[in-house]
Amino acid sequence: MALQTLMAHKVRTILTILGIIVGVMTVVVVSSILTGMRQSIIGMVEEFGTDNIFAFHLGMGPRMGGRRPREEMMRKPLTVADALAIKEQCPSVRDVGWQGFPRRTRVSVKYQGNVARNFQFTGVPANYAEVANISMSTGRFFTESEDVHGANAVVLGPDVKDAMFPHSDPIGKRILINGHPFTVLGVNEKSKSGAMGDSSRDYAVMIPYRSMMKMMPWEDWHFLLIKAQPGKLNTALDEVESLLRRRRGVKPNADNNFDLSTADRLIEQFDAITASVGLIAIAISSIGLLVGGIGVMNIMLVSVTERTREIGVRKAVGATKRDIVFQFLVEAMTLTGTGGIVGVVLAIGASYVVMALVPSLPASIPLWAVVTGFVVSVAIGLIFGVWPARKAALLDPIEALRYE
Repeated sequence: MALQTLMAHKVRTILTILGIIVGVMTVVVVSSILTGMRQSIIGMVEEFGTDNIFAFHLGMGPRMGGRRPREEMMRKPLTVADALAIKEQCPSVRDVGWQGFPRRTRVSVKYQGNVARNFQFTGVPANYAEVANISMSTGRFFTESEDVHGANAVVLGPDVKDAMFPHSDPIGKRILINGHPFTVLGVNEKSKSGAMGDSSRDYAVMIPYRSMMKMMPWEDWHFLLIKAQPGKLNTALDEVESLLRRRRGVKPNADNNFDLSTADRLIEQFDAITASVGLIAIAISSIGLLVGGIGVMNIMLVSVTERTREIGVRKAVGATKRDIVFQFLVEAMTLTGTGGIVGVVLAIGASYVVMALVPSLPASIPLWAVVTGFVVSVAIGLIFGVWPARKAALLDPIEALRYE
């Protein structure tokens, strides 16, 4: 009966549940994007290793836009000497690698007519593959000797390889990096997952660190990757923090002028941001649900007025107040539940469209968001349907039968 009533007034039904649809859709879409991003960040840090510490002179945690503080931008970068000191003086540290990357230099990567458009260029030591858990799909990583002598060797990520060598084996080929010839030694394996979609190692262009310094001796930004001894991550974290504070002259009561992160810390920072985004999404969806609920209550009051004679007939043939309340509550919940289902379906479709149009923005539709969206929509019908249902139940059957 409830469905028949809805179908009899299609336009009115659609306009009534529009707020419900928008509210549910907002919650599910935002939840799917945040869940996908969280899974990608977990995949990235697990790829690097859960026993690794990430060190950089700027904050590394996820940010909600805005500029970095001036104090942070004025910090001096970490150095290779810092990395070597950590390796030598921190007993709980097993190994240390680093990335040098260009901040002021524009880098071009070419092979004959092919130009790499999307890549991350870095200079790394020979032990970086082990520290960062990089596996090779073909070829090899460069050796300590090649790093020490600044050999013109390069390791490519699979996406760069596909862009520059779509139909040929790149091993042994010479590519041009800023006009300098570099021999391709290998291609690393494709990432299983990474932050914001593809991992940076998928589009990496890695050369020996000393080769980069020969080309760009003025570049001084370094990202340190510190591998702790098994089971000693927290101890290693304390040792590294203490050593870097001493080396960088941080006063005892001052905050660190560098950032140390671990897998757990990065995930906690991301969760703190997503909590804020989630509250905003809930606030937006609550407005839509409130508007939808008021619309449902209004339309149900109109329905009670339109069906006064029907209510009188039902009461005259034995319907109790409970029967009337149940009838109108079910109708209200059916109305909002339909809006919830439509909102969920549209949200799932929107999430797949987002994944198709913006592959770098991951989306994973969580079951809890779908279930919550539907349950809340039904609950809105229950809450806002009480007054119209009660009004219908309290109608006098004789007066209702005489109503024109």
